[in-house]
Amino acid sequence: MPESSVSHLLGIMAQLRDPNGGCPWDVEQTFATIAPHTIEEAYEVADAVEHGDMAALKEELGDLLLQVVFHAQMAREEGHFSFTDVVLAISDKLVRRHPHVFGEAHVATAEEQVQAWEALKAGERASGDKGAADGAPKRPSALDGVATALPALTRAHKLGARAARVGFDWADVAPVLEKVEEEIAEIRTELGAAEPAPDRLRDEVGDLLFACVNVARKLKVDPETALRHANAKFDRRFRQVEDLLAEKGLTPAQSTAAEMDDLWRKVKEMGENR
Repeated sequence: MPESSVSHLLGIMAQLRDPNGGCPWDVEQTFATIAPHTIEEAYEVADAVEHGDMAALKEELGDLLLQVVFHAQMAREEGHFSFTDVVLAISDKLVRRHPHVFGEAHVATAEEQVQAWEALKAGERASGDKGAADGAPKRPSALDGVATALPALTRAHKLGARAARVGFDWADVAPVLEKVEEEIAEIRTELGAAEPAPDRLRDEVGDLLFACVNVARKLKVDPETALRHANAKFDRRFRQVEDLLAEKGLTPAQSTAAEMDDLWRKVKEMGENR
């Protein structure tokens, strides 16, 4: 991209944020109000990739770039950093974390590169630790750097992978499936109590979901992608059930659960037989 194109985009954003003559909505925004849009645009990029839609991907990447520009403009206004600082920072990081490309280091495989990358990140985190309140150095952890703001499924996957790198893992998927069954049994036990505790149920369901994520990790399946596929499948099949009901002059609200379940099974069989 020509430098003039980037400058043009930065100029547009600065004008939109100008209190004198800019867009009132853009002027009112803060880091906090824009952050949800940034997350949403990242998911839109992932969706375009999922569908192999290159036209949509081009547009969504532009929308995501706008989010970076928006944050950088607000930061520049407050004297924190500029878009140029963002570019220089990521450029420096890429060079620093690829010594086998820009330096004298050597890696033979992608797996070796992942290990070297993690080691470099661990070193950066260690050097950046501010220490505890009493001045004592902060104890490093294999889980350092796994952001708490990540979607829960993604964070669970990353936490499991980090722990696995230091040997805290199951040998294969079989015992993880047993763990899933164990967590289901614990939910049943809680439900069997005279007064099931909401907090306990929440925790047990959380444990079940975490175990399921570890099943996905052992099978080398991305849990977010898997759940997106499941969501899309449910959406498609339920709409087909609604269509079949409509042919009978009915809506879901006018039908019984048993009737809809029968139609669901038919829709599922139709899909599997195609």
